[in-house]
Amino acid sequence: MQAPLTGGKLGLVAFALALGTFMMVLDTTIANVSLTTIAGNLGVSSDNSTWIITAFAVANGVAVPLTGWLMGRFGVVRTFCTAVALFTLASFLCGIAWSLQSLIFFRILQGAVSGPMMPGSQALLISVFPPDKRSTALGVWSMTTLVGPVMGPILGGYISDNYHWSWIFLINVPFGIFTALVCWNGLKSRETPTRKLPIDTVGLGLLVTWVGALQIMLDLGKNADWFNDPAICVLAVIAVIGFLAWVIWELTDANPAVDLSLFKSRNFAIGNIAFCLGYAVFFANILILPLWLQTQVGYTATWAGLIAAPSGMVAVVLSPFAARLSGKVDARILATISFLAFGLSYWMRSGYTPSASAYDFMLPLAVQGVAMSIFFLSMLTISLDKIPPQQLPSATGLSNFARIVAGSFAASIITTAWDRREALHQSRLAETIGQGMPLQMAFQSLQKLGMTSTQAAGAVTRQMVQQAYLLASTDLFRLSAWLCVGLTIIVWFTRRPGAISGHVAAD
Repeated sequence: MQAPLTGGKLGLVAFALALGTFMMVLDTTIANVSLTTIAGNLGVSSDNSTWIITAFAVANGVAVPLTGWLMGRFGVVRTFCTAVALFTLASFLCGIAWSLQSLIFFRILQGAVSGPMMPGSQALLISVFPPDKRSTALGVWSMTTLVGPVMGPILGGYISDNYHWSWIFLINVPFGIFTALVCWNGLKSRETPTRKLPIDTVGLGLLVTWVGALQIMLDLGKNADWFNDPAICVLAVIAVIGFLAWVIWELTDANPAVDLSLFKSRNFAIGNIAFCLGYAVFFANILILPLWLQTQVGYTATWAGLIAAPSGMVAVVLSPFAARLSGKVDARILATISFLAFGLSYWMRSGYTPSASAYDFMLPLAVQGVAMSIFFLSMLTISLDKIPPQQLPSATGLSNFARIVAGSFAASIITTAWDRREALHQSRLAETIGQGMPLQMAFQSLQKLGMTSTQAAGAVTRQMVQQAYLLASTDLFRLSAWLCVGLTIIVWFTRRPGAISGHVAAD
């Protein structure tokens, strides 16, 4: 094993590795607030533009299980640097996309090649720091995973409002080139041993089949009247059969792409259920809030992004304290605090009114920052407890895969639920207003302001739609809060874990 790096070289390489993680995490959310801008520019509906988010997430999630094989076959340094170089190329292609279809294809490519970036940067950061500084390495890595999802909407919003949306992706190009060159020059002499390994092509094929079918079903279902459409039924059957076949194959194959035997560990199984559900709720909410602010409240992409700023700032400030607590306080207590803080944040959002100010939108997100600062660390500590060192790469890969795919599924489900609840509330509002006195008074007031009867009807309808979307949003925020309360219960079915430092050292 080679000696850790020191001095300026350590600082430069650590910065480049952290930047690699940051770029990849940033791209999971940078398009969130720009969906309406991209959709308008490409001439498609906002509904269809959510594919830009889910295509990347699913491709990235499916690629993660392949990371262990790639690193063993070609070496960690070569795999990471190649992934960064291909990610940079894919980002350039996304920036020059000429249609929604081409953009989705390039986002799939971008997500697929980025699979090794997070686990690779984590493994290399740990290897270049001395053993007594590994907590610092984990802190650097965790900081990038915390800041990335929050900085994404801010950067994406600013770029969309002031430049062409393509710069959301083109901004990666200079940083990607820098990261690939610095990491290759600084780490090529530290390449890990390689060996010829069998690859589970059948397992990977089945994985792509069932995850892809399920994601397409979720994305198309809302516009295709769900199971009344034969194509949706076919996709559902493919997803179910593909999933069952994949589970059977992975449990019986000698060299599975995904080691499902890890779920025999109680902490890994229950911890990952809580981790995935918590992340799914979080990801769904960071998608729906900027979409609602832009389409219904009248916020620009920049302001929709800035609303999320308190979340990232609070998380960055508190995460070092959370890292110190992790070795001293039961991780289940920290996870409970995290879920309760998430729940409080969502509950505060369920009280939004038509007159809510920017402060009213920001305060719940500051509370969310408290939750984010301890969520990832506490859930990793619980999930990876007592996992043997030789299984840690598989365990972290499987955990990342499940979490990322859960987030992409949640993105599709939340947008469908949002539209369904809006339609329900709109019909109820229409029934309540009817043709009665309140409606006549509203028409008269608007006509006195100079509107024609058609303009007045349009204005009333617009107000009703805005109110319906507000009620739909608060319904989903309230449901999210109760889900987080339920997740605090699930966490306590795990046993008390040890500190995460042991896992990091072993990785």
